[in-house]
Amino acid sequence: QVRLVQSGGGLVQAGGSLTLSCAASGSTVGITAMGWYRLAPGNVRELVASISLGSRPVYANSVKGRFTISRDNAKNTVSLQMNDLKSEDTSVYYCNVQRSQHNYWGQGTQVTVSS
Repeated sequence: QVRLVQSGGGLVQAGGSLTLSCAASGSTVGITAMGWYRLAPGNVRELVASISLGSRPVYANSVKGRFTISRDNAKNTVSLQMNDLKSEDTSVYYCNVQRSQHNYWGQGTQVTVSS
């Protein structure tokens, strides 16, 4: 089992910045991809950004150039730097890691961008 604990998020004005962080613990050996998702209309989780071992990060088109994902394999953490935030970025954000074909999720963090 992998346990994920998220931190960061909150309320910010449009154009502002926030950073989300996620720390993994437990059975972390073998984690491949680490990433961030957010709730879209219909309560579907959509990919925001993901980074896999040995691969370049992948971003949703809507956040390219504004968000940056980074991971620290030694500390088993993944972060999401969000710049130039827009009202449409308002959502609940979830940390995700993949290990042995299983998906693990963080508890979710509210990000609210006021216009």
